[in-house]
Amino acid sequence: MGVLAFIVGVVIVVVGLGVSIALHEIGHLVPAKRFGVRVGQYMVGMGPTIWSKRRGETEYGVKWLPIGGYISMAGMYPARDPDKPVGGLFRTMVQDAQAANEESRDGVDESRTFAALPTWKRIVIMLGGPAMNLVIAIVLFTVLASGIGLPQNTSTVASVSQCVLPAGTEQTECEPGDPASPAAAAGLEAGDTIISVDGTAVDGFDDASAIIRAHPGDRIDMVVERDGAERTLTITPVLATNRYVDESGEAVTAEVGFAGFSPTTERVREPLHTGTVQVFEQLGAVAGIILELPQRIYATAVDLFTGQERDPNGPVSVIGVGRLAGEVAATEAPVIDRTAVMIQLVGSVNIALFAFNMIPLLPLDGGHIAVALWDAIKRGWAKLLRRPAPKPADASRMVPLTLVVVVLMIGMSAILFAADLFNPITLQ
Repeated sequence: MGVLAFIVGVVIVVVGLGVSIALHEIGHLVPAKRFGVRVGQYMVGMGPTIWSKRRGETEYGVKWLPIGGYISMAGMYPARDPDKPVGGLFRTMVQDAQAANEESRDGVDESRTFAALPTWKRIVIMLGGPAMNLVIAIVLFTVLASGIGLPQNTSTVASVSQCVLPAGTEQTECEPGDPASPAAAAGLEAGDTIISVDGTAVDGFDDASAIIRAHPGDRIDMVVERDGAERTLTITPVLATNRYVDESGEAVTAEVGFAGFSPTTERVREPLHTGTVQVFEQLGAVAGIILELPQRIYATAVDLFTGQERDPNGPVSVIGVGRLAGEVAATEAPVIDRTAVMIQLVGSVNIALFAFNMIPLLPLDGGHIAVALWDAIKRGWAKLLRRPAPKPADASRMVPLTLVVVVLMIGMSAILFAADLFNPITLQ
């Protein structure tokens, strides 16, 4: 059953990724067709074609590997100047790209090429794909937060530790001689609902935990409800190294008061805007990872070759996401919890796709947007100075840099693929 559940989890995420890529390319396709650009191909995936069918002037198809997709538009580059001589590697690469691009112009009116569009239309087309990923992420996180609900700790006790385990130990069970936990010594039981701690009413576990952390060595009263009646227990938190989440949401390890009990959790449906807020919060974190990507890829490579444990917040490939999904599906957690994690995984992948594609480097969407903006700046400056309109910005001139970016992307992908196969991030 575990293996089957693992496979189901992988399949769900692969399908979710495929749908996300398909919608990303539709984000490009719809405005391109709306603006009259000839679109020769719409493909989901990379590698050999599994299936394709031509409708009108566009061939629609699916390829083997769900790691990308593309639409081919006529005239992605301005027409080459036949009067310019070919010389040097740089010039040869540029003109080769222009020559290959001109094949997409065959039999196509110049007004139907991408290069002939006004700047704002080119930006809309290229922004359409990443924007679609952002919309998908907002929808998924809204379903998660407002439809399924987010888990929150309650004031009801789920379990009580019978002893205080030494900090940093791998010991998971109490042994003779281990001191009793303050909660067990006070008589706290699973199922008790905490009403107040040290005379302060509490609404949930976090409130109770904050008071306990602040009173190591102090005898404090804890009022609980048990079997419909209130009981007062006296508890003396011990000073211990404990890991908890502070008021800012950061995980902190410090010496604080410790009692030794854990709360029950329940899912609470949040307002509709919560999903959008979560997306933009996570987008900021992803942007930070992308800015540090070379350093993080290097660290991943070091961990791969040395066998060290990887940073759980580091970058992963499609393989890594699939493995995590499989592990989630194979756990013994309730179905609703596993479903929620799957939704979060697919939503997070779409956030990453948006952020990555907005990097202003070709061949990414952000690179084409940057070229279009540069074109607009040139035209605006010429108009301001009352000079003749300059020639359109030529993306083909960036082909050598584009080649470098592609090689780097392939290299980074290879490292992540290898790391996710041989030194994967696993569920904690």
